[in-house]
Amino acid sequence: MTHPLNRRFAGTAAAALAALALLAGCGSSGSGGTSAPAASRSAASGAAAGAPKRIVSLSPTATEDLYAVGAGRQVVAVDSLSDYPKQAPKTSLSAYTPNVEAIAKYRPDLVLAAQDRGGLVSGLKKLGVKTVVLPAADTLPAAYAQVAQVGSLTGHATRGRSVAAAMKTSIDGQLKKAGRDHSDLSAYWETTAKPYYAASSDSLVGRIVAMFGLRNIADKAPGAASSGGYPQLSEEYIVKSRPDVVLLADTGSGGGQTAATVKARAGWSVVPAVAKNRIYPLDADIASRWGPRLPLLVGSIAKAVEQAGK
Repeated sequence: MTHPLNRRFAGTAAAALAALALLAGCGSSGSGGTSAPAASRSAASGAAAGAPKRIVSLSPTATEDLYAVGAGRQVVAVDSLSDYPKQAPKTSLSAYTPNVEAIAKYRPDLVLAAQDRGGLVSGLKKLGVKTVVLPAADTLPAAYAQVAQVGSLTGHATRGRSVAAAMKTSIDGQLKKAGRDHSDLSAYWETTAKPYYAASSDSLVGRIVAMFGLRNIADKAPGAASSGGYPQLSEEYIVKSRPDVVLLADTGSGGGQTAATVKARAGWSVVPAVAKNRIYPLDADIASRWGPRLPLLVGSIAKAVEQAGK
């Protein structure tokens, strides 16, 4: 089965805001790092001496990581789906059907990708180009570690660790505020509609949902155990499961779904989430990535949980 992500591609509120402020500051392409003395850092990029100077990203998440850790000035090209941050040098390079020759034209000394497709790693190795594959994280610790790894790879190790720590602080705070015991509520995370794909507790977003104590209807669906965290559900199964909360990750360009389109689905009026207006649209891009904007996603889920629990 094609992974659904490939089809699109603080203990207190004050602490959470402080953490997000740090993330915003890290999004700048300026130097700001402190992992090496000024004399041993590149004047142009602020990176540690010996760091890559021409980076190509073939992953929207890796692109966000690069700018968050302060490596923006080192980035010379990003793939066609890397739409954040806006200053990233977006090109026609494809993350799913990578062309080694097209990538080589940017003379990279480091390429970051989410997958090794089409002989990407071996092809670039023949050209003497280092390629690092950063696969989709399936846990929060893995997501934090990947941000820190990008910092280390690019000469911004201290900044990378700081961003990862800020993410964790913000997310922990939001979990504490919203509470982790909402087992009285069941949830349906919609990744795509018609066909319907959901996120189970074996996925990163499913694990986040579970942290709030929500019962995920996808966990007991036929074929869920072998789905890689994203089982296909029948419409009949969803309606019969009667979820209390619907989290829509297929909004905007990611599928165009809204609370209104869900309410208009035939037979869905008996679903508690529909009857009680507990349908919560999420930012499709943020929901499909595992980088520095994860605290925003967790914040959206926390807000939905708090509202549904009233």
